[in-house]
Amino acid sequence: MRIATYNVNSIRIRLHCLDQLVQEAKPDVICLQETKVTDDAFPFDHAAELGYPHVAVRGEKSYNGVAILSRHPFEAEERWDWWGQSDSRHLKVQFPDAFELHCFYVPSGGPDPDPEKNPKFAHKLGFLDEMTAWARDAQASGRKIAILGDFNVAPLETDVWNHKKIKRQVGHTPLESEKMATLLDAGGFVDVGRHFVPPEELLFTWWGYRHPQSFQKNYGWRLDHFWVTQPLAAHLQRHQVLSQARAWERPSDHVPVLVDLE
Repeated sequence: MRIATYNVNSIRIRLHCLDQLVQEAKPDVICLQETKVTDDAFPFDHAAELGYPHVAVRGEKSYNGVAILSRHPFEAEERWDWWGQSDSRHLKVQFPDAFELHCFYVPSGGPDPDPEKNPKFAHKLGFLDEMTAWARDAQASGRKIAILGDFNVAPLETDVWNHKKIKRQVGHTPLESEKMATLLDAGGFVDVGRHFVPPEELLFTWWGYRHPQSFQKNYGWRLDHFWVTQPLAAHLQRHQVLSQARAWERPSDHVPVLVDLE
């Protein structure tokens, strides 16, 4: 099974990117973030035409939104709220007799890394804390679990293009990196990206819009993640960042991450 996670940054604007992802990578499951549409406005027909008749969505007009598109049937679709907010940032499905899959869109946190002054950053930290509490219980259960999506944190020095310059920016602060390490440990997760790419090597999934040459100059961050619990880690086969997607026509600032499971 090939699974893709992709912050599409508005599904209606970037249907052509979804088409190209399917054409180039042929994933069995596609997890999307920032779909930015209500549930009734999601392009279900287009997904079916691409070969994905099984779709779970949790939408929101103009903001947030997550979706899971699958060639294979799933069950036990669930939507969870985090940190007392009802924004559309999580979906869970269960593949029968296989594993449970969680698609996350963690809050970006706003511009100021001070939770006392910036409610958006407090939201982000609280969200990660609640994920950690859940992950601790999940690890104790021994279940096969995959969590993936836009976590909006680049935790390692090699997850950004210039650690010294960026270390005080939201998304790469020491506090956020510590929260991610705690979450990883609490769930007993394997960081699939770093399972295949050594931590001393650069690894990016996002190149911002602010600087037109960001992709050409490789001013990247690794914000998109794919983690699995130990019982599922034995099934890992391959990891790929589809970096060429940043050069597609009218691209998202994120690119798809692909993981193959046996």
